[in-house]
Amino acid sequence: MFDAAPVLHNTLSLPFPYNQKSFCRYEPIEQRIDHARVLIVSNLLRYESDLSELAIEEWKEEVKPQLRLENKLSQMACDNIAKNIQRLVKQPKTLTVHLSEIAEAADSFEPEAIVLSGTLSDFDQYNPDFIEGFNGFIKETKIPVLGICGGHQLVGQAFGGVIKTLDGFYPHEKRKNRVTEFQYRYVKIIDPDDPIFAGLDDPNSGVWQDYTLEGHLLRVWQNHGLEIVGIPDGFKQLAKAYLCENQMMVKRSDGQLIYTVQFHLEKSFEDWSKNPTRWEHPNESRDGRILFENFLVQALEHVR
Repeated sequence: MFDAAPVLHNTLSLPFPYNQKSFCRYEPIEQRIDHARVLIVSNLLRYESDLSELAIEEWKEEVKPQLRLENKLSQMACDNIAKNIQRLVKQPKTLTVHLSEIAEAADSFEPEAIVLSGTLSDFDQYNPDFIEGFNGFIKETKIPVLGICGGHQLVGQAFGGVIKTLDGFYPHEKRKNRVTEFQYRYVKIIDPDDPIFAGLDDPNSGVWQDYTLEGHLLRVWQNHGLEIVGIPDGFKQLAKAYLCENQMMVKRSDGQLIYTVQFHLEKSFEDWSKNPTRWEHPNESRDGRILFENFLVQALEHVR
């Protein structure tokens, strides 16, 4: 006969970070948002007409394989964003469009929020009309926006930000063998009072992990080799990391609400049954999920 009860280690008396507690990987998710109308924007490339002359010249015979990969990743990324919205909102309405269609879709769909996907290629490899059209739209829109990874960089360049590799090269100077920030990494919150971190001041909220409550850290999925150098005019930095300084920022001026994150916060709903790959992985942190939900709450308050 033996006692089958689990052995409880006395971790509560230990200081951060040794007192970290895990959470159930299958924990239930309470839908606290009644409804949201969200426009999802794929920032990846589709057709040869989406490319700049520079990209066609550089890629040569690799144009078709590259576009096949971009189309595959576009579907994965946008489906994942849509699943976030479906799991967080009781009555969600979503529409997915391409970057080149964002202005027209915003007019016709009348979303309460816009979410920009990540990217794969450098922006000088895009049809310049797409970038110009997006820049004009993002500078004027009053619809709340969330930019993810490449979407974060796309917003940054629109407001005058400079994009470089993590080791300081301009993208055209180093297309391959880049330093990358990859897999789960810790990010330091530097403005914990921003509403995107709602609940952080309440240790009894049961929302944030111990490392966030005590150390103002996020554990998020990273997969990028470029960064925005500095903080564009009109934006405020919200989080940083050692390899990439600008991890999160917000614009709350001129009637706009634009949040952008360098990491993939939408990865917080990856299924545990998936085989780990560069693009798919088992979820190991709910931090991104909390940020996504808080963004939707902020967006709905902004448009009311």
